[in-house]
Amino acid sequence: MSVPDGPGHNTERSPRRGMCAAVLCLEAITLGLTTPVMITIAGVAVGTALMVGLGLAVLCLLLAGMLRAPWAYALGYAVQVAAVGLGFVIPMMFLLGAIFALLWTAADFLGRKIEREKAAAWAAYRAENA
Repeated sequence: MSVPDGPGHNTERSPRRGMCAAVLCLEAITLGLTTPVMITIAGVAVGTALMVGLGLAVLCLLLAGMLRAPWAYALGYAVQVAAVGLGFVIPMMFLLGAIFALLWTAADFLGRKIEREKAAAWAAYRAENA
C-alpha cells in the first residue's frame, strides 16, 4: 500500500521549516522598518542604517529559503541576537527583538516536536501494516 504523504515523498513538508520561515518573513518586515527609524529618530548615518536594517531584513528572507540546511537554524538564532541587539540603537527593539526571539524559539522547538511525533506515527503505521 502506497501512502502519498509519507516520509520520503516529494509532497512532504517540514512543519519546523514552515513555521520558522514564517517567523523570519514577518521579522524581515520589522527589521526593514527599523531603517527609517534609525535614520530619523536615532540619528544613524543613512549608509549604516541601510546596511544594518535592510541587510538584516534581506538576511531573514534569504535564510527563510535556506532552512533545509541544519546550519541555517543556528544562523536564525544569530539573527535573533542581532534583532535584540538593535535595542541599543532603537530601545523598542529590545521588546520586538525579544518577541521574535521567542517566536523563533517556539517555532523551532514545536516544529522539532511535531516532526518527531510524525516520524513515530509513521513508524507505528508501517509496523502495523507491514
